[in-house]
Parts: sequence; C-alpha cells; structure tokens
Amino acid sequence: MKIGLIRCVVLLVGAILSLHAFSGEDVYQKKCASCHESYIPMKKLMKNFVKHKNRLLKLKAPTLNQLSYRLKQQIGDSSGDEDMHRMEVEAFIFDYLNHPNKQKTVCLHDVIQYFPVMPSMKGKISEEEVEAVSNYIYDFDKNMVEQKSVKYESFSVALKKVIKSNKIIMIEAVSKHCHFCKKMEREVMIDEGVVSVLKKDFVAVTVDISKNPLPMGLTAELTPTFFFINKDKNILRHIVGARNTEDFLQILKEVKMSQKGENYGKH
Repeated sequence: MKIGLIRCVVLLVGAILSLHAFSGEDVYQKKCASCHESYIPMKKLMKNFVKHKNRLLKLKAPTLNQLSYRLKQQIGDSSGDEDMHRMEVEAFIFDYLNHPNKQKTVCLHDVIQYFPVMPSMKGKISEEEVEAVSNYIYDFDKNMVEQKSVKYESFSVALKKVIKSNKIIMIEAVSKHCHFCKKMEREVMIDEGVVSVLKKDFVAVTVDISKNPLPMGLTAELTPTFFFINKDKNILRHIVGARNTEDFLQILKEVKMSQKGENYGKH
C-alpha cells in the first residue's frame, strides 16, 4: 500500500513538473521569432549585409544561427567544460534580455549596425524560459549544420560504397579548434549545391586528426586538408586549406574529370 502511494506521489510530482517545463523552441517561437528569423544560409546572409546593406532580406534582427555561433565564440571559454560554457552563455543572454545594450553585443559591426537596440524584456520572460531558450540557441547552429550538411561515413564504409558505385572518396582532415574548418563547415559544406554534388558523385569522410589518424597512412600538416581517392585507393587530388563555395565546386568538378583520365595537377 505504501509503495503504491509513493509511486502515485512520484508520478503526480512528475506530471506537475512537466506542466511547468519549458521547451526552448516554444519559448523562441513565442518570445523571439517575431524579430529573429531562425535559419538563413551564411552565404545569403553575407550577401545581404555586405553587398546589400540589409536591403535584400530586410531582417529585423540577427538570425538564430548567427546568434548561436557568435555567442559560443564570444562568450566564456568554448574550449572548456560544456556545462560551464552553457551557464556562461545563459547568464549573458539573461543580462542582455533584461538590459539590452549595443556595447555588449556579440554580433559583428557589419551586422548589428542595421538594427536598433532591442526593447528590454525585463518582467516579460522568466528565468526558466531564459534557461530553456538559451539551451535551444546554444545547440541551434550545430544542429542546423548536422541537418543540412553533407553526410559523413567512416572510411571502411566509404570504401565499400565506392567499390559498388564507382564514386570518389573525399577525406576531410579537420581539427577541433581550426577556424577555417568551422568556416568550411558552416559556409561551404552546408551549401545546397555542394551537398548535391557530393551526394551524387562522392562519399565524404571526416577525420579529426587531433584525435584519430588518417586512413591509408595519409598525413596532413594543416587543416582543413582534403584527399580525393578512387576505389583503387589512388589519390586523385590533394587540397590544402579552405575554399569558398564556387572554388570548391570547381575543385569537385575537376576531381570528377580526373577520374575519367584528365589530370589537373594539385593546388
């Protein structure tokens, strides 16, 4: 009898807590979405702000993917403990929402100059809501990259796939704190055109060389470095450094041509 009563109490408490639980996405939709659009590709954002001075998209405020990336880069220590970093980002967001000030912004001047100072949300958003939406924002950029970018395989799986399909393996050597790796990840490897070409003609592999060795005895002194390999494990091309979308698409085209016998040399 007592066990049954305790179980009922536990379930009741859980139900009450769940009623008061906040979804970060729900808080964003109710409190933030009217001004902050969620996701716009970086290439389109750069075109909007740099070339068109926000006249192309006419945004009211920075997008969620911009805020997510900049907050993690500018607030606290992103290389340390993640839970502590989340708390640092949450504390900044709470302070900024209650006491907005352009001097405290994490956004680039080329972006923030087109927006007025947001109105204070003091008394309009609770600490629990701030905690929920802060976690949602913290994870947003990473989640969008994972959802929209090229899909990566292990080298062993990639090798099996190219033997069957006659595609080309693209091995991308990266490292954890590589700025240009992140730039490629957020601006190029997420581009719809790049993703489409890679899906059609390539099998992508990524290796964090600070944690794991490259396959086939390959080495990379700088990151990012790209190796393009055919089903016979012959290196078709070796590219060092980041590229913009147009240049990377051209490289993919040339690698595909080299598989057919054309030799374009190395960059």
